[in-house]
Amino acid sequence: MADDDYVYDEASGEWISAADAAAQPDASAAVEVRDSVGNLLADGDQVTLIKDLTVKGAGQTLKRGTLIKSIRLTGDAQEIDCRYDGIKGLVLRAEFVRKR
Repeated sequence: MADDDYVYDEASGEWISAADAAAQPDASAAVEVRDSVGNLLADGDQVTLIKDLTVKGAGQTLKRGTLIKSIRLTGDAQEIDCRYDGIKGLVLRAEFVRKR
């Protein structure tokens, strides 16, 4: 990028120079997501539910002890994105899972 290029910074809502944007640290890498007992979670981890959870819109209840494989961090310290059979776009709160 040239010196006169500008990019839109969604976090601040302002246009900043490309050099300033490259110098800013990635905000999603700075967020630490911890499970119910304080273990640090990372992308690809396996977690187990510690409580029965009713899934809104799916008409299902995920039972305590259900294994969720290959989670993804969302950038929010309290939410993780995951997949489960028959449920698309499942987002769980980190306080209801334990790292396996």
